[in-house]
Amino acid sequence: MSELILLVLYCALLGSVVGFLAGLLGIGGGLVIVPILSIILLHFEVLPAEQVVVAAIATSLASILFTSTSSAIAHHKNGNVPWELAPWIMTGVAFGALISGFMAALLPEHIVRIVFAVSVVLIALKMFLSSKTDTPSERTLPNKGVLTTLTTITGGLSAMIGIGGGALLVPLLSFFSVDMKKAIGCASACGIVIALFGSIGYISSGSSHFSLTDGFAGFVYLPALLGIVCTSWFTAPLGAKATQSLPVSTIKKAFSGLLVIMAVNMVV
Repeated sequence: MSELILLVLYCALLGSVVGFLAGLLGIGGGLVIVPILSIILLHFEVLPAEQVVVAAIATSLASILFTSTSSAIAHHKNGNVPWELAPWIMTGVAFGALISGFMAALLPEHIVRIVFAVSVVLIALKMFLSSKTDTPSERTLPNKGVLTTLTTITGGLSAMIGIGGGALLVPLLSFFSVDMKKAIGCASACGIVIALFGSIGYISSGSSHFSLTDGFAGFVYLPALLGIVCTSWFTAPLGAKATQSLPVSTIKKAFSGLLVIMAVNMVV
């Protein structure tokens, strides 16, 4: 029992950091949760090594449901969620996340691990290169059908690697001239949808592997989820508020370096 309490405390500490980053950068936090939670689950021998990454991804998505909700509420209050675009984007990410939640659970663990690591490195490079102040773009948003198709792909990849989608959606929306703060706000709102539909897929596909008596809902490890959520819910609004004053571009550059280190660790 003492080890379980210690595990929850570790996850609570992780959640406090993840929540702040979610609000600040518009990410769901999975980029940080998945590699660190994998280490925690291995350390406490919660499940075999070959199932750790899938469980970490599923638990990450479930926690993002709460983190993104808290972050989205804060961004909505600041007027940073473009609701005229959100329904079309949410439709795409929901469809992609639901399919991906079922598919990722069927893939070999080492494939999921490699997909996560490669995706994180690419996201980190994009984040680093765009960390300087971007010059205004004159590209216009595509029609709603194309936008929904693009976000379906985004939602699918996000659910597969256990992230809320902000790391992919924010650059996509910024590419089409959406204001950075509104892109982050929209990504926070869409993170709710990605997490919800992705979690449904992971819970359904993992129900034959684990049971509630083991502390699992499908592939979602509930004690870890509790620890992450109990702090991230409160720190996400702090991060959202900090976007008004902190040098987000500088933070992105430092964060991108951290992501590369964690991605390499996942592969090794």
